Amino acid sequence: MFGSGADSGHNNSGIARTVLIPTRFVWPHGGQRVVLSGSFTGWSEHILMSPMEGCTTVFQVICNLTPGYHQYKFNVDGEWCHDEHQPFVSGSYGIVNTVFLARESNLVPGIFTPGRSNMEVDDATCSRMVTSSDGVLREALPRISEADVVVSRQRISLFLSQHTAYELLPDSGKVVALDVNLPVKQAFHILYEQGIPIAPLWDFCKGNFVGVLSAIDFILILRELGNHGSNLTKGGPETHTILAWKDRKSHLNRSINGNGERHPRRIIHAGPYDSLEDVALKILQNKISTVPVIHSSSPDGSFPQLLHLASLSGILKCICRHFKYSTGSLPILQQPICSIPLGTWVPKIGESSAQPFAILRQNASLSAALSMLVQAEVSSVPIVDDNHSLIDIYSRSDITSLAKDEAYAQIHLDTMSIHQVLQLTQEANSSCGVYNGKRCQMCLPSDSLHKVMQRLANPGVRRLVIVEAGSKRVEGIITLSDIFRFLLG
Repeated sequence: MFGSGADSGHNNSGIARTVLIPTRFVWPHGGQRVVLSGSFTGWSEHILMSPMEGCTTVFQVICNLTPGYHQYKFNVDGEWCHDEHQPFVSGSYGIVNTVFLARESNLVPGIFTPGRSNMEVDDATCSRMVTSSDGVLREALPRISEADVVVSRQRISLFLSQHTAYELLPDSGKVVALDVNLPVKQAFHILYEQGIPIAPLWDFCKGNFVGVLSAIDFILILRELGNHGSNLTKGGPETHTILAWKDRKSHLNRSINGNGERHPRRIIHAGPYDSLEDVALKILQNKISTVPVIHSSSPDGSFPQLLHLASLSGILKCICRHFKYSTGSLPILQQPICSIPLGTWVPKIGESSAQPFAILRQNASLSAALSMLVQAEVSSVPIVDDNHSLIDIYSRSDITSLAKDEAYAQIHLDTMSIHQVLQLTQEANSSCGVYNGKRCQMCLPSDSLHKVMQRLANPGVRRLVIVEAGSKRVEGIITLSDIFRFLLG
């Protein structure tokens, strides 16, 4: 989910960053007190390891390491040991374990600042542990055949192909659209006041919908203002309309891509009678969160009507409702998510990850968080403490809270911390009555795919942070897009 980078460097906003990779160290051979030391601590600092919830003979700790070669060993009840089941060599400190980490993750480290936790997770025990043939304690995972996966996917695909976007339309509700000549400042106040992260754009001159305004636009605008010292609050001149911003954004994209030609991107939309499968694929292939459902009774497409904003959560809700009393026809639904190639997980020692995982500390700057959201093309970043336990989550949609009382006019991207931004978000949401104390939606590795799908089918829930029971250490993250990529094969 997160892009890769160099050990040190600069992002597009000119902010220096350091790449660290969260790496899990495990001592599965028992003991009363286990600590970790290694070349990454100068062999002088000892890091206390914690017993795994429900498995007191297994100790673990997650450390942020730079890419490259590292040596380490364990101190168990006062005696130095190494794990014979991991790579080891003879070195200056005796026999030590080794690990090589490729450059796979962009992390901005920080120091934990105590704060309020806004989380929800179901209580459960750890999965059963068994001793494998190599003597290492591992989770006992149920097996599923490839045939069961194929059958489940075929049945879901058949259902999605036989049902249309029209079925996503609610019995009642409202859809907000914005005039392209509206000042940007006012547009983001509307998004904030309506509690929505995205709105289609209407051009009266063209008589059509021409695009969308989303939280990512607000992020890019804030970065532009920070880089050039502009002031969005002055008078609403022509250069601050939505249309002017979209032209500016196109210019920036052409500059970055080194292409002087202009290729305006047409709005991606669906018709009310498009299949749910086609709608889901449009969202996935274009890496967007919603698709406007637009209907026109004229053959030439004139006089379009905006009916709905289709999302993956709405489609997932249809799937859960349809198979509610026949889950047995989908064998994969009862599988724990840790046994399915699904989501992005914190890599373990010796493992490589095609989708690097990144997290932030509360004292990381807002600039660092925004750069990560934009460059890595992700919708959210988990916020953790020194033990990698989940504290909160920062999402693209949180940026609209800065529209409250024009807070963006007073902030400095490089000095305002994520902790301060989250406080501002809580205050903004509380004042308008939408804060419910459940910002962090979580699940356990042992949770079934069916349970995860039901949680993600709830409106407003776009991802679940996978945590260890009890400690709430971050294990990974699973999104709506992950679910549909897996279900659609």
